[in-house]
Amino acid sequence: MPWLERIIAREPALPLRPYQAYPAAALMIGAAYAVRVALGPMLVGVPFITFFPAVFGAAVLGGLAPGVLATVLALFLFWLAPLGSLGDGLDWEQTSGLAFALFAAVSLLFCVTVHGFYCAVERLRETRRRESALLLDLERRVADRTQQLAEANEQLRREIVGQEEAEAIARQSQKMQTIGQLAGGVAHDFNNLLTVIIGNIEAAQRRAAEHAPDIATRLAQALRGAERAATLTQRLLAFARQQPLAPAAVDVNRLITAMSDLIRRTLGEQIAIETVLAGGLWRTRCDPNQLEVALLNLVINGRDAMPVGGKLTVESANVHLDQAYADQHEEVAPGQYVMVAVTDTGTGMSKEIIERAFDPFFTTKAPGEGTGLGLSMVYGFVKQSGGHVKIYSEPGYGTSIKIYLPRLADEHEEATPTRESAPAPQPERAATSCTVLVVEDEPDVRAFTVQTLTELGYRVCEAPDGPEASRILRSEPAIEVLFTDVVLPNTDLRTLVEEARRLHAGLKVIYTTGYASN
Repeated sequence: MPWLERIIAREPALPLRPYQAYPAAALMIGAAYAVRVALGPMLVGVPFITFFPAVFGAAVLGGLAPGVLATVLALFLFWLAPLGSLGDGLDWEQTSGLAFALFAAVSLLFCVTVHGFYCAVERLRETRRRESALLLDLERRVADRTQQLAEANEQLRREIVGQEEAEAIARQSQKMQTIGQLAGGVAHDFNNLLTVIIGNIEAAQRRAAEHAPDIATRLAQALRGAERAATLTQRLLAFARQQPLAPAAVDVNRLITAMSDLIRRTLGEQIAIETVLAGGLWRTRCDPNQLEVALLNLVINGRDAMPVGGKLTVESANVHLDQAYADQHEEVAPGQYVMVAVTDTGTGMSKEIIERAFDPFFTTKAPGEGTGLGLSMVYGFVKQSGGHVKIYSEPGYGTSIKIYLPRLADEHEEATPTRESAPAPQPERAATSCTVLVVEDEPDVRAFTVQTLTELGYRVCEAPDGPEASRILRSEPAIEVLFTDVVLPNTDLRTLVEEARRLHAGLKVIYTTGYASN
């Protein structure tokens, strides 16, 4: 009902304030009395008819107290007013006490009814206020719970994404480890074969140089092919983190500066080169020659990614990899690193290519233009040096490959200057008779080693493993040199060497290996 809604909505529900309601009640009783006196002859039999509207109006406008006040005032007037005859000899003095009691009862009933109505309105208003407050609280709780659920859902999504990324990293690491083990095993066996092949070619060259020059030329071609195969083997060993390294303190800025001419010749005239070298760069500890090879591989990859020219930037910087970064990348320890970045403006790489970029023999170049081992070698060298390598690339915008090498703990260690490798010395015949014990488990390698040493004038004993070598050391008193492979079956090399030096004073030991994991 609209009128009821208006009353409920009104604040306060009573139309008049108390200071307005009491005077209004008195005025309405006075007006009712005046009307009753004026209409006396016409209201014979209903002497209180004009006072009921006044009492009801006072109760409606002001509530219970003004209504009661109006009733009391009306009864007071009935008692006080000296009225004469109201026509036909009927006046108020002739009205019975029962009539006055009924008037008072009906008036009070009016007042109580109106008061009950206003109380009901107030209770209804309070109920609605509570409902409104409850609704607002419920909406707030729903909003809070919705926000909590949204945050929990986002957290769950991030955890799922993080878990998927961690699983992907773990799978990639496991794949690289598996491929590395396979590549290392293949490279080790292949390296033994190449040792025999290259060694015998060199031996044949020495004999053919004097008697058959045409054969010597063919042997030289065969040797170049074998050396290329040996280079591929070294790259496989590098990827497998099994290549022999000669770590030393390295000033990366000095190394990059020394390579600048080589880099310019490698890039050609179509590609601009820029070097951004950080001041106060920390030093790192790694194999400087292998770092040069790694940088050269990255430069060549950058050059090949810019067939129509572009810009290549070589940059160095001091960086700190925090725990959050380490948690997102496999085999990364938080700490201080020397960063070397090679950035090109070439074709870039897609996400799928980045995921496979370090795989051995994976290449996007045309057949015959690449072996697919350049980045694999970089990956293996950096990991073997305790570092980290990361590819940042976007198709059409270029690629940046960053190498992170651990900061050198001892800053006072002398940096190793970069220099060209000295040519391999030519073998010379032994000046005096000398007995050499060759310990090698690979029969072909052992046979080639024994043959070469024999040709050079040495007396040679041979053993396939530690136990046999130990027996020979006890039975041969004149052994002066122990020529041994590092990795031998059924052999503790340290124990073997200690026994040899105990049995033969002044014994010299030469260690040799195709690769060493430690």
